[in-house]
Amino acid sequence: SMWKADHFQHSRCVQRHINTPADAARTFNDTRGNEICLVAIPDDSAICGFTLCLNVPSGYFVLHQEWYRNQGQLDPGVKMCWPFWMRVSHVVNPATITYSAPSQQVPTADNVMVDINLSLTFAIGPESDAAQQFVYHLGTTRFDEFLAAEVEEGIRGLVYSVTHERVNDLREEFALGMRSSLARKFAPFGIIIQIVKITEVRLPSKLAETLEQTTTFKTRIAEVAKKHENTIRVLTDEAAQLLEQEVRKNARRTQELVAQIERYEIEHKEIVDEVSGKARVAETEAQSKVDVRIAAAKGDLAVSQAEGQKSAEETRRAAQIGCDERKVQVNQKAAVLKLEANARLVTAQNDAKALVAAADVENKSTAQLEAKRRFELEWERLSVLGDLAQQGRRFISGKVGANVLHGMVPDHISFKDPFPKSASSSML
Repeated sequence: SMWKADHFQHSRCVQRHINTPADAARTFNDTRGNEICLVAIPDDSAICGFTLCLNVPSGYFVLHQEWYRNQGQLDPGVKMCWPFWMRVSHVVNPATITYSAPSQQVPTADNVMVDINLSLTFAIGPESDAAQQFVYHLGTTRFDEFLAAEVEEGIRGLVYSVTHERVNDLREEFALGMRSSLARKFAPFGIIIQIVKITEVRLPSKLAETLEQTTTFKTRIAEVAKKHENTIRVLTDEAAQLLEQEVRKNARRTQELVAQIERYEIEHKEIVDEVSGKARVAETEAQSKVDVRIAAAKGDLAVSQAEGQKSAEETRRAAQIGCDERKVQVNQKAAVLKLEANARLVTAQNDAKALVAAADVENKSTAQLEAKRRFELEWERLSVLGDLAQQGRRFISGKVGANVLHGMVPDHISFKDPFPKSASSSML
């Protein structure tokens, strides 16, 4: 552990036995072994059933019993002939107690083990009823265990919720939260929690050295940053001076270049004027040559037009003669085709008359053909009935049977029309 053997030892709340109530002050002031005496229990020193002189100290909660039944606080002073059934059961220390609770190897959120010492100030009271609640409902031993467990749990819960960099920043926040929590839990037992504070937080030695070196390096970095900033400022000033010099130099050069440009523009204007004059002269000469060429071209055009008209007239006459010849040939061919078409028309008319005559002949022989066809149909019907009769018996009923029977016994057939269409069709 990082804690020294004689540094930040964990306090222990105890109760001790004393000979008489008057010894309570000496016992309460004795803190050997880092023990804090909260309750002193006097021994029963009755002689022959009575205590001749009982000195009850003041400034403490002195509780007495009658026949081992609590009777509350006993007034201070000298009690003569104190009977044996009356006894001083407890002397409770009402002073403000400082309780030290160091916690070792407490892990933070980033798994760094730290040691934390918590100092807690409390008192029993302020009335004797609070002392009775403490003695009879909690007791010194259970109070010590309960307080140690609550403080340890609170410290570990808080430290585990933060990283090692924020452990030192949570002292006030943790103290307020721990005080309210402990006061709420111990108030029913007559204990007043007054002050809770973290007196020291220690990180592992290597980590502490590393953080110290980190702080040192941060200081050095700040100094180097200041020097660097000063150097930058100096360089900036020098660069500004150099820039100003360059700006002035550039201004002078700009003036020189502007003057050169003006001279160049004047010279350029003179050259342009000279070239423009030469161009106008050349243009006049070229225009004269163009006019001469245009006049010659117009003469050539008139000659070409006359020759063209003559050639076109000859071509038109030759074309007219050819067209007249072709027109005569076409008219002759059209007359021949017209004669051939009239001949084919006459032939078609004769063929049509022949077909009409044949149709009239066939129409006149229709009655004889109808009798012949009825005879052939009746013959086929009788052949079918003969085939049915040769193939054995048949059982036919309904309309089909009736038609077959009528066909075999033609009582309804007239002699004038021996083969009516209805009978023939029903038998078939």
